[in-house]
Amino acid sequence: MKRKFITLGRIIHAGFLSFIRNASLAIAAMAVMVVTLTIVLFSIIANATFSNTIAQITDKIDVSVFLKDEVNEAQAQKLVSELKKQPNIASVTYLDKEDALAAYAKQNAGNQSLLTAATVSGNPIPATIRVKPKDLNKIEDVRTFLTTKENAALQTEGSPSYSGERKKAIDNITHATNILRRVGVIAVVVFAVISALIIFNTIQMAIFNRRDEIQIERLLGAGTWFIRGPFVVESILYGVLSAILSLLLINSVFVAASSALQASSLGLLDISYANRYFDQHFWVLLLMQIFVGMLIGAASSVIATQRYLKFKTK
Repeated sequence: MKRKFITLGRIIHAGFLSFIRNASLAIAAMAVMVVTLTIVLFSIIANATFSNTIAQITDKIDVSVFLKDEVNEAQAQKLVSELKKQPNIASVTYLDKEDALAAYAKQNAGNQSLLTAATVSGNPIPATIRVKPKDLNKIEDVRTFLTTKENAALQTEGSPSYSGERKKAIDNITHATNILRRVGVIAVVVFAVISALIIFNTIQMAIFNRRDEIQIERLLGAGTWFIRGPFVVESILYGVLSAILSLLLINSVFVAASSALQASSLGLLDISYANRYFDQHFWVLLLMQIFVGMLIGAASSVIATQRYLKFKTK
């Protein structure tokens, strides 16, 4: 066991030395990997930010169902009960005419003429059912249920209703999020392949430069992984350093956006929330970046060494 640890230490030491010797070759590989990991990190943060924005807007949107005055309490409660059973309903709130009038008065507290008109006319505000959907992309399911013949007969003309501007905003953000996810996945795959190919070629050149040294090691009885190991360690170092650089790059972008540019948002991207998310999940994101970087580097070097050291290590 002690011998294995000594061997492992020598492999790691040789990998660090190889990394230092091939630093000029590593620049291109690390540059592309930094771009790849930055895209991965930005996609994760942007997706979390968009999801938060969608959740905030969704919480402010509800479908209002206005009931006819002749609808009795039992009929209203039956409709409320049936609405709660629908799969896309987050919550249902029932306001009778008095509660609806109180809500109307609170909403229009600054407009005395409207309040006076509502009081003098004997409470024209209908009983209302407020429905909050879970997923605004499926809000038509709620409307379809409410507009059935039986349910429509309980409602006033023009019911149900919801804010069209808010629905349009959520549609735009959802559409942008879906596009970002697709573009992010494609970009990550493309740059990951490019990174792997560059590391592959870098390891190939390193093997070529050390061909005499490798031959001597083999003649002295060095094992397969004793020869291949340093190259794997070297490529893993590419991934670790690239992960750290990508986090520093993203952090610099947030600092510039929030401080130098004094920006709280960048288009649909809420910079303030994105910055908080980045700070709160810093160590998780760092570990994820390091893992992805190590995976790309190790996989590339293993394939390269298996191909170009195959005949030298048997």
